[in-house]
Amino acid sequence: MTDTTSATTPRAPSNSLSTWFATCPRGIETLLADELTALGAEVTGTTVAGVHFNGSQETAYRTILWSRLANRIIRLLTRVGGVDTGEQLRKASAGVDWAMELPDRASIAVDFHGTWKDIRHTFFGAQTVKDGIVEAMFEEGRNKPTVDGKNADLRIYAHLHNGYITLGIDLVGRSLHQRGYRPDLAHAPLKENLAAALLMRADWPARAARGESLVDPMCGSGTLLIEAALMAADIAPQSLNQEFACRHWGRHDERIWKGLWEEMEQRAIAGRRKVTARLFGRDHSPQAISAARSNAMRAGIPALIELEGASVAELTCPEGATTGLVMTNPPYGERLGELPALVPLYASLGERMKRHFGGWTLGMFTGNPDLGHRLGLRAHRQYAFRNGQLDCKLLMIDVAARERAVDEDSVAEDARSQPALSEGGQMFANRLKKNQKSLARWLKQSGTTCYRLYDADMPEYALAIDIYGRHVHVQEYTPPKSVDASQAQRRLMDALAAIPQVLGCSPNDIHIKQRTRQAGKAQYTRQDSSGQRIEVQEGDARLWVNLKDYLDTGLFLDHRPVRKLLGKEADGKRVLNLFCYTATATVHAVLGGASESVSVDMSNTYLDWGRENFKLNGISEKRHQLVRADCLKWLERSREEFDLIFLDPPTFSNSKKMEGTLDIQRDHARLIDLAMASLAPGGTLIFSNNHRRFVMDDSVSQHHVVEDLSRKLLDPDFKRRPDIHHVFRIRRASDVKG
Repeated sequence: MTDTTSATTPRAPSNSLSTWFATCPRGIETLLADELTALGAEVTGTTVAGVHFNGSQETAYRTILWSRLANRIIRLLTRVGGVDTGEQLRKASAGVDWAMELPDRASIAVDFHGTWKDIRHTFFGAQTVKDGIVEAMFEEGRNKPTVDGKNADLRIYAHLHNGYITLGIDLVGRSLHQRGYRPDLAHAPLKENLAAALLMRADWPARAARGESLVDPMCGSGTLLIEAALMAADIAPQSLNQEFACRHWGRHDERIWKGLWEEMEQRAIAGRRKVTARLFGRDHSPQAISAARSNAMRAGIPALIELEGASVAELTCPEGATTGLVMTNPPYGERLGELPALVPLYASLGERMKRHFGGWTLGMFTGNPDLGHRLGLRAHRQYAFRNGQLDCKLLMIDVAARERAVDEDSVAEDARSQPALSEGGQMFANRLKKNQKSLARWLKQSGTTCYRLYDADMPEYALAIDIYGRHVHVQEYTPPKSVDASQAQRRLMDALAAIPQVLGCSPNDIHIKQRTRQAGKAQYTRQDSSGQRIEVQEGDARLWVNLKDYLDTGLFLDHRPVRKLLGKEADGKRVLNLFCYTATATVHAVLGGASESVSVDMSNTYLDWGRENFKLNGISEKRHQLVRADCLKWLERSREEFDLIFLDPPTFSNSKKMEGTLDIQRDHARLIDLAMASLAPGGTLIFSNNHRRFVMDDSVSQHHVVEDLSRKLLDPDFKRRPDIHHVFRIRRASDVKG
């Protein structure tokens, strides 16, 4: 509950009976104050998420039934200062004439908020207030009220702030935002009173009175539409509810209540007949449309709303609707992975507005202003709101009037059109096209389907873009502190708008992550739990990749030539794969004819992944083992010999599963010596790492024959990053001389 003593201090009421407090979502206090005034209340002050007002009992009842914005209506009883201890709190609570407020046999619950000095726990505060109530009732010879935390007849409002305790009675019960028409919820629905506030800010009541139309192109469960219909038809928001706490209140006047209820019903009958406004809901989700239809039926206004399954890309002005309001609450993209689908969605909405809704007004409620910019339309007014914990804005946009294309050719062209890219987005698109053209011949000749298309070619667009068949994996490099975060966000969205247009892919097949400087095994840390695997082809190997759940995908594309080399050299040989990750190199070796293999890694997750890769390629674990172990310790204990060893350690690791840390620049000589001890006569060690500034220790060349293959094993898609990995063929000097 909010602090009722901050902001504007309420004036003293003429009598205690007329003192009330209405709570509401943050950001709509001024709207609520105006609404209360229209309902006959005398507003005396506002605070964060609440409004104080004076009024008669009839005014309070009318507010309960008709307020579209309030959460609760509190009958304020007292405000006492100097409450620093539990005893003072008990005395303040006992000083209220509870016998006049609480009828016999009524159950209560105390909602206590705030702490102060000796009163440090809300449970203690609630218990102490309850004790004061019991004492006051006992003094009047009344029965002790029953305490029921879940289903109380009346809830006691108790708010402690800076030594002041405010006590009152909640006359509503469940929050007024719960109208009763919405048990079927689509994803992340707006609360009903927030939806009503947005409509009021967009001046919908006046628009509805003029007979204008309302369109919600992403209507979800229909909350905006239903609230708009209730306003247009003069239907009270609480017309579906029957249970209100005020009917258990000791001062309740059933005559007043029944009179207001009958008035409410008569207004609804008359209001439905007078509605001239038209309301249209669209959504691409059949489940959302079904929920919206059911909710509209429960609200009693199904005939006022036309619902249809359709995507934003198909949005056109309803036939016969000449002017009005397009009002919508699209997804905000709270998670990075949601952005690829949302950037074109917002851009498409902007395009459809410009093409089909000239002269209309667009009201967009969003928690992501950068996405709002994708509309390509300028807001003439913005209003700040809170949706739960999110700071959001309602963008009000007057769409310029223009002639509409109505002939069939224009309609067909309109259906094929794509949202225009920004200047930066077009530059980025041109670079992607250039890269596509330069790689086309190699891709065709090699049959490669998984490759890097773009790697921060333009410094302003610091992304790595990898293609996995029809899927696109985008990694955003964290911008330096010198780059403004909002500017970096806009460039990312420019890129995400360009990618589907250039590649012809669905936004749903674009997977985005942010790549920061990694330490230890951070690249192996799970980022999501979708479990979504995609089968890809690399030469003869069939491999599983996961583009959502981990920073890395299970297939290092820059190591493609190394895997192919292992496949060529593995025929008839025993192969050892150290730090095997998902065992993709082992798969190539086995398909290349390896007689036996051992693959070693510390991660059960990735060994299981490797096992699935084996199954996909029909590889038996009887001759090809997957071993969970610290590679250094395994090498120290091993007495086996291998003809071909692949050693591909991480640049750095401080995994809890190993002792100490691994630094490849510091430790590579020891690692190589241990691996060479397991190499059979005439065998070959392929040593690889991705440390950009790696330098081979002289001691390795002194003891072994080292051939640097790094330049030779670099495919065209990584030519711009010649230092991305280092690969060496290492053999014994005695084998080479022989």
